[in-house]
Amino acid sequence: MLEQAIMAGFGGQGLMFMGKLVAKTMMDEGLYVTYFPSYGAEVRGGTAHCHVIVSSDEIASPVIETADTLVVMNQPSYERFKTRVAPEGVVLVNASLVDPVDPPAAGMILEVPATQTASDLGDVRVANMVMTGAYNAVRKFVPFDKLIAQMKEAFGEKKSGIWDLNASAVEAGREFAASHLTK
Repeated sequence: MLEQAIMAGFGGQGLMFMGKLVAKTMMDEGLYVTYFPSYGAEVRGGTAHCHVIVSSDEIASPVIETADTLVVMNQPSYERFKTRVAPEGVVLVNASLVDPVDPPAAGMILEVPATQTASDLGDVRVANMVMTGAYNAVRKFVPFDKLIAQMKEAFGEKKSGIWDLNASAVEAGREFAASHLTK
């Protein structure tokens, strides 16, 4: 198994948390993982992306040249990384903020209305969790309950008040992806 993912968006959209959550979840499954973050100079509002590699074998480098999966939350990230996805790869775009013009030659492009879904749930800050649910549904990494358990552990007691909202966001992303993968 080898999965190389680039997750990108504005600083503050939760891409780093998403990357860490995926890495930790897969590490707990006994796989090798790397997580390589990159922040823009501004941090919140600037560009931010991370590379996450999951493999059944040791990983030589944390840097991804060609991604199996590209998750983009905003238009500048889409423009910057759309050429870095493999021809048989998957692109998940936040359709609320990204117009996938001149799409890459990928195996699948899934337009997830992550920001709109998060807003409908009550807080746009959970758009990253909507995308996490969609990403896990597309790649079928772990059962939903394992992903939710890992998320709950990552939040800890300090943030237990926002756990239900985030779990609902992951579920919404999973449901959206599942309904669009069967079409």
